[in-house]
Parts: sequence; structure tokens; C-alpha cells
Amino acid sequence: MTVKPKILIIEDEPNIASFMSTILSANDYAVLRAANGADGLMMASSHCPEVILLDLGLPDMDGKEIIRNIRQWSQMPIIVVSARTQEYDKVEALDLGADDYVTKPFGTSELLARVRTALRHARTSSLDGTMAQTGKFTAGPLVVDFDKRHVYVDGRDAKLTQNEFRIVALLAKHAGRVLTYDMLLKAVWGPNGSSDNQILRVNMANIRRKIEENPGKPQFIFTEMGVGYRMVEGD
Repeated sequence: MTVKPKILIIEDEPNIASFMSTILSANDYAVLRAANGADGLMMASSHCPEVILLDLGLPDMDGKEIIRNIRQWSQMPIIVVSARTQEYDKVEALDLGADDYVTKPFGTSELLARVRTALRHARTSSLDGTMAQTGKFTAGPLVVDFDKRHVYVDGRDAKLTQNEFRIVALLAKHAGRVLTYDMLLKAVWGPNGSSDNQILRVNMANIRRKIEENPGKPQFIFTEMGVGYRMVEGD
């Protein structure tokens, strides 16, 4: 199973939104679309996309308000895609926390390059040492490939779902440390997601079934009772 990076397009012009969506879908990204700021914020918090492509001139609010709102709870990459070419618009958006600024019109190659760069920066900024260089976490037969978004055990693809991969990737990035239930829930399901640990336990049971030789005696991901989960330290 290929886990595609999710890209959220917040754009009210249908032609531009369709153009970007077609480009991204053809290049193996999963695309979400919102035509106004309110829907965009709702989708950002519920889907936790890997990258947001954001227009500033939305019908219900200025896109800068969206940047300000999201930066209160997430560092997910935000690329502004706007017809505004004034320097102060660019500076303000970047100062508020946008990662990049693309002016309309733009080319296909440029858009894809900006998305790839945002994804790469998001990965390397959260990794240390060898993981940042190789893009992989390795613990014996377990390999988490952050670039390809796959998990392998003894060379076999574990075929994780999107949320399962995100849980494993987050634990791998912080290998050796306990991540609380609340931290994992917010990172995967967003700030407005369920606070019920049951959804996390169900996903963890599925993950262990796919990556552990004996799910009842895990060797990779350990439960810290009443607190959260911990990934074994890497090689």
C-alpha cells in the first residue's frame, strides 16, 4: 500500500484549484480541496495534511488569518499561492509563519518543486544525524522510510495505512522517548480530533499485527501503561 502525502489546497478560484489538483494527483499526491477559509481550517485540523497550498484572497477571510491560526497548533508547511505581488504581502505572510510564497501565474514544475522542498524541509528539520542524511530509521529488521512513506520488516512492506504510518513515523523520529497518547492523537487526528485513546489502541493493535513477530511481546513499539508508546532506539 502506497501512503501518499496529503496536500490541502485552500483556493476559491475553481480553475486554479482544479489545475493544482490535477498536477498534484498526477504526481502521486492525495489532494484535499477547500474553497474558503472556514472549510480550510476545518480540513487542516481534521486531516493534518503534509502541506497546505494557500490563497490569500479568500471570500470569507484573509489567508493570513489562516496562517496565524494554524501556527498556534502546528508547524505543517504552508505555501502561499497568491496573485498579490507586493513585497509587504510576502514579508507579512512569511513573518506570520508561511514557509514559502509563490506568485500567480506559476508553472507546473515550479509548483511541484516547491511542494517537494516543503516536504523535504519538514522531514529533515525533525530528524537528527543519520536519519536526516538517509531519510530512514532502522532498528534491526525494521526500517521506516520517511521519503517513500513505507515501513519494512525483513525487507517486506508492512502495508500500513496512512494513519498507521504516521504513528510509526512519529514514534521513530523520537525513538527511545515516550510519546503520550494525547500527543499522538493531536499529531495524527488534529487538535479537534477525538481524545478517546481507543482509536489509538485500535491502530496500534493493527500496527503490531503487521510489524511484530509476536504482537503480544513487541520488540519495536512498547506500551508505557497509562502514558503512551515508545519506539525502540535505532541502530
